[in-house]
Amino acid sequence: MNQQVHKELDHLLENYPQLAVCTDDIWNAFTLMTDGFRRGGLIMTCGNGGSAADAEHITGELMKSFKQRRPVSDEQRAALEAAFPNEGAYLADHLQRGIPCISLVSQVSLMTAFANDVAADMAFAQQVFVYGCPGDVLIGLSTSGNSKNVVNACATAKASGMKTIGMTGEQGGKLREICDVTICVPASETYRVQEYHLPVYHALCAMMECSFFY
Repeated sequence: MNQQVHKELDHLLENYPQLAVCTDDIWNAFTLMTDGFRRGGLIMTCGNGGSAADAEHITGELMKSFKQRRPVSDEQRAALEAAFPNEGAYLADHLQRGIPCISLVSQVSLMTAFANDVAADMAFAQQVFVYGCPGDVLIGLSTSGNSKNVVNACATAKASGMKTIGMTGEQGGKLREICDVTICVPASETYRVQEYHLPVYHALCAMMECSFFY
């Protein structure tokens, strides 16, 4: 593991010393994400309200450059230029390597249809059931750890052979019982939990980027 990865975690703890209690869980979450990507797996995210915004945010940081450039490889550039001699260089210059990640909160038509036709608390779980493969990773965000739709998604993921990461408040809730790793930040008020979640997942995204694109 390169030194920059450790520096990113150290930087998080310097700025948010209260998160020192989460150090092992943050590292374990990073390990699950790294292993999943190395095996060609997909990362999925889900949450409600502000945590839905966080789920989208994580996806954005993983799918494109975050803190440093992620140019396409020489082989990818050559393939683009060979397929499209006139536009290939432009495509290669404006594409970036990424870590495959999808936010389950973005599928509005599917979610509303499933909520109306089947069960609202299973809308995330349905996507996990269809998209998920063994070795994929689900990140479920819930400030209480008890959001039913997130808990159901994590349970479905576990049964499908996926790895699960919960991000919650200090009590952990049901996610703490279900997930492979649960990052329980030291706060209980919803807005305070979310304030801690952001620097944690920023650190995880930066650590991933350092591992594969540094």
